[in-house]
Amino acid sequence: MSGTEGESASLSPAASLSGWLAHLESLHPRGQGGIELGLERVLRVKDELRQHPECPVITVGGTNGKGSTCAYLEAIYSLAGFRVGCYTSPHLLDYNERVRIDRRPISDDALCEAFGKVEAARQAAGQVPLTYFEFGTLAAMEAFRSQALEVLILEVGLGGRLDAVNAYASDCAVVTGIALDHTDWLGATRMSIGFEKAGIFRAGKPAVCADPDPPQSLLAQAAAIGADLHLLGRDFGYFGDRLQWTFWGRAGLRRGGLANPGLRGACQLRNAAAALAVIDVLRQRLPVSMQATRLGLIDPHLPGRFQVLPGQPAIVLDVAHNPQAVTGLAENLADMGFFARTIAVVGMLADKDIAGSLAPLAGKVALWLLADLDVPRGASSSLLAAAIKAADLGGEVECLASPVRAFERSAELAGENDRIVVFGSFYTVAAVMRSMQSGR
Repeated sequence: MSGTEGESASLSPAASLSGWLAHLESLHPRGQGGIELGLERVLRVKDELRQHPECPVITVGGTNGKGSTCAYLEAIYSLAGFRVGCYTSPHLLDYNERVRIDRRPISDDALCEAFGKVEAARQAAGQVPLTYFEFGTLAAMEAFRSQALEVLILEVGLGGRLDAVNAYASDCAVVTGIALDHTDWLGATRMSIGFEKAGIFRAGKPAVCADPDPPQSLLAQAAAIGADLHLLGRDFGYFGDRLQWTFWGRAGLRRGGLANPGLRGACQLRNAAAALAVIDVLRQRLPVSMQATRLGLIDPHLPGRFQVLPGQPAIVLDVAHNPQAVTGLAENLADMGFFARTIAVVGMLADKDIAGSLAPLAGKVALWLLADLDVPRGASSSLLAAAIKAADLGGEVECLASPVRAFERSAELAGENDRIVVFGSFYTVAAVMRSMQSGR
């Protein structure tokens, strides 16, 4: 990639990473939570920067499973010896987590330099009003350009067709699955959401779909543009048991004797299979050994996805925040064995399907510790409590002022044979993780 010359981060409105992030938030009335779908703004600044990736680009979209699939791909390609750039969102603890080079978060200095270049281009293009996510996406690509990377993995933020990540043409696009989420932006049916997700497909390029029952809208869009569609169950798939599994692909491909994925949960075989389907379709440009494949599947780095912490009581951290994800969480909890009680620490965003997301845990939670979420779009604990009562989900309910206070309350009440489950939002899990790290 090549970019605007002669501009310096020293001319920027911020000199530190915290200052830059504050600047990004100031560009939209709703700050970090600001959403403005559409590619016109990001394309104007992208053109000003003259960003043109010179290595293969893999774009990963889907309602759930995006982060896991990216983590498998990142690990496998890195262990195969390729220099890998990976862009994901949101972050849990530090913004730098979003931009990784060779599996390591980018440094503050490199990120600030990239922000400075994007700001200069934004002003040169006519003070383009970028959102927080758009600005961050452009900065990630700017940071990648100087690193001589050999593959880029980009996670879609919201939807696909109009997401900032879609400004970059992919060599392979993945849709992990389609379920109801962000319905205010993507539509209220799987048909409408499937169309938006399929917007990341490209003509003549491989497109991987790991949804076992994709809506017709996705199939129709792939056919209309002439994408090389690889469907779970038709073109690739998996089978196995608790000890090992086998991936299969087109033309009789078999990769057997694989250890179960390093990320926990029943859904992870599907996410891992999606990653291996990508490895398969790009094998001519990015050859990967079986050794790298085996090691990469068991060595992904992804905190907060059914993360079980050692000790008693058991603590489970999971960013599940929609009905499909919480259904998976409930299934994973059922596979953990016996616990005297399950105590749920929950904080959610108000624009999520709260009732639908909590329903999979009906009758399975002894005590709900509900937290006010003091962030843009955050739901009150009383709103969560009303949803639990209306749906008769069972269990006692307490409302608390924050996820940290709710988690502290869980620690006060839990016995050594109990289980504490923290879920509902990235914000909720992040707040609890920070409190644990600080020793509170």
